[in-house]
Amino acid sequence: MSLPLKLQSPSPIGLQTQIFEQVREMILQGRLRPGEPLPATRSLSEQLGISRNTAALAYERLAAEGYIETRHSVGTFVSMQIPEHALHAATRKDIAPARTARRMKAVPGHRDFRSQALVNPHGRRLVADFWVGRPDPDSFPRKTWARLILRRLLSAGSALTEYRDPSGLIDLRQAIADRVRPTRNIATNADEIIIVGGCQDGLNLVSRLLVTPGSTAVVESPCYQGAAFLFESFGATIVPVPVDDRGLDCRRLPDVRNAIAYVTPSHQYPLGVTLSLERRLGLLAWAAETNSYILEDDYDSDFRFHGAPIAALKGLDRTGRVIYLGTFSKCLGAGLRLGYVILPPELVERARHMKTLMNNGQPWLEQATLADFMQSGGYEHHVRRIRKLYFSRRNALLSSLSEHFPGGETIGDEAGMHLAWRLPRHLPPASKVESLAIEAGIGVYTLASGAAVNFDASAESDRFLVLGFSSLKEREIAIGISKLADVLSKRPTSPRRSKSARG
Repeated sequence: MSLPLKLQSPSPIGLQTQIFEQVREMILQGRLRPGEPLPATRSLSEQLGISRNTAALAYERLAAEGYIETRHSVGTFVSMQIPEHALHAATRKDIAPARTARRMKAVPGHRDFRSQALVNPHGRRLVADFWVGRPDPDSFPRKTWARLILRRLLSAGSALTEYRDPSGLIDLRQAIADRVRPTRNIATNADEIIIVGGCQDGLNLVSRLLVTPGSTAVVESPCYQGAAFLFESFGATIVPVPVDDRGLDCRRLPDVRNAIAYVTPSHQYPLGVTLSLERRLGLLAWAAETNSYILEDDYDSDFRFHGAPIAALKGLDRTGRVIYLGTFSKCLGAGLRLGYVILPPELVERARHMKTLMNNGQPWLEQATLADFMQSGGYEHHVRRIRKLYFSRRNALLSSLSEHFPGGETIGDEAGMHLAWRLPRHLPPASKVESLAIEAGIGVYTLASGAAVNFDASAESDRFLVLGFSSLKEREIAIGISKLADVLSKRPTSPRRSKSARG
């Protein structure tokens, strides 16, 4: 079969993006129905006169966002559960998808939204799964947590039956203030902290305060999908700024006022580089000069393996331009849905009001238990323990990659729960390696499938895999990389393509 796609070249929109948007639109309009087969990437590339890699990357993005699915040894099909259909399910079964799509577009203010690759698409079906951002499930302090939560539950009184401060439990906010002062060099107090349901909830809160249609949102390139797609949903103009081995290239920041800039300076997501002190100061100067705010996502700064971490941007800020986002999802677990935002004083009151409108606060029992865990010293002990554990697992991954794939390059391995691996030149593109690995029961992820969005459409961007190591035992890491090497050694190497063939 063929798809009625019309590609424009030259165009400011890359061929990969054009394919993605057109196929996505056909699915949403009902022209491609759930379960309908799609042409193979080879057939599609021949039909359109483009490289197979371009077609594969477009399919990869469609799959990562839930529009299509690949069935091993069968083919590629439109997903049975379309993301937009799940959000906007019709109550009447006789309404045609195309009519529903047209009707939704007629609703004032309606826009199509994209969601990040949040849930591991492979579950537990793999021999070794290098999924990112997943704490070791065996590391959770179950006995201590059970004891603390039972004590709080037995003495809860009216705490479980009455509304509490939407900003969060004061005991937890104070414990956070006491911790970030020595660990991240942030001088703050409980009144400037709001408890949220993880960093994504914090980003949503801040976006509701600062992002308006047409406003500018500066993001790293590549960057975390959840941030870019969220800003996009509020109508912001996304301005990507490249990342190199010293982090965000501050020389490329736009000359625009009243913007927001989203950064992950401690361990850039997904490449893992650390923003240098010089560039941190440059970013702060830009924010002060342009009356802009910086959103500092410090998602895994507790896991630094070499040397002392550079002070957080919030700790270096002297003009009140930095909003700090912290989370407990990486140290304890995403299931708790607890994080926090540290705000400049002038935004606190507005943020409190907005938090009330959003959800009236986070669950009391989990907050109280975490506050006790932190105040007792248990949390610091836990962080030190799993930092050592992840250090050993990182070393196991580096050793396995070095043994089986000499000539590759790892980036961002001095900290965090994942690293980026630039593939050796003799291996196929990352998207191909990912599909071959999945067939063999090994989960490795490209930038897009690893919950990142890459604004660079060059062939070089398809040379990176994102490998999480925190949830895998050392033996599992060794087996997974060894099996990946076996799979790739049995495949013919991809011929080098000319620039004209890269699409």
